[in-house]
Amino acid sequence: MTGTTGPAPGTPAGATRQRPGGPVRGPRAGDRPAAAAPGGRTAAAPATPDGNTATPPGTAPSPGTAPSAAGVTAAARLTAAPDGRGGTALTRLDSAGPLALRRLAHRGPQARVALVGAMSAPLGGDRLSLTAELADGARLRFTTVAATLALPGRTAAPARYDTSLTVGEDAVLHWLPEPLISARGSDLRVRTRVELAATARLALREEQVLGRAGEPPGDLTTRLTVHRAGRPLLDQELRYGPGAPGWDGPAVLGGHRAVGQLLVVDPAFEDRPPGPVALGGTAVVTRPAGPAVLVTAVADDALRLRALFDHVSDLTAW
Repeated sequence: MTGTTGPAPGTPAGATRQRPGGPVRGPRAGDRPAAAAPGGRTAAAPATPDGNTATPPGTAPSPGTAPSAAGVTAAARLTAAPDGRGGTALTRLDSAGPLALRRLAHRGPQARVALVGAMSAPLGGDRLSLTAELADGARLRFTTVAATLALPGRTAAPARYDTSLTVGEDAVLHWLPEPLISARGSDLRVRTRVELAATARLALREEQVLGRAGEPPGDLTTRLTVHRAGRPLLDQELRYGPGAPGWDGPAVLGGHRAVGQLLVVDPAFEDRPPGPVALGGTAVVTRPAGPAVLVTAVADDALRLRALFDHVSDLTAW
């Protein structure tokens, strides 16, 4: 998910999108002009870790962005493969629109990528997609620099955010974005598809926060589909918000405002399944059809939700 910030409650829909990272400042000598974006958005020029606005090496400009009056259509892609020296090389890193991919310093054999929000997203009418492909033997850790904030846009059409992950034989993927926040009035459809080879390992975390402080959430639909060796492992759809009757009832969230899941797939579980884990009364550990563990939890806020998942971090210590 895109690491973005957004306007405070009460900001009109379609308000200017601002770059995260602090208060708005006036122009300075030598500043690169901001690019205009549809719907009254302002897209800041991407910044390198040293503060420059030039595109970092290995990061392509935004070839997959198609603005329209109804929203932004953007497709970002990354690929990773073994570098022949015991590590992993990022062979492709294509950013697009609000989806700015940045490579981080390597730690051992694992490549690391962070997603930075180049503008607030998703807004109503946006069509965003992110694709990641790991070749056989590659190792990648993905995160975002901040939470994703879903906001209403100028159109009543829902925003869509599709993620497609392909993990090859003996490859390892840690897909650990920061939470998604569903703001009042927003309507977001999230779809994540994962294709795993038989010997691939995966740790995938999804966290949703329903509404900002003191406000109700928007409409949020998420679907997670995972196949392993061509066979279904998990297919789950969740809906929250005003458009989902009973979403806040005692049989669903029971008044909690943070919900999430951690899926761990490891071929080693076939011979050595993990033992029971005590996570308290708001989390449950289940076993999908395959060498996998699914931890599902609800909490009062994002910090308490993350703490529940941290209790099972030893399951992903590869």
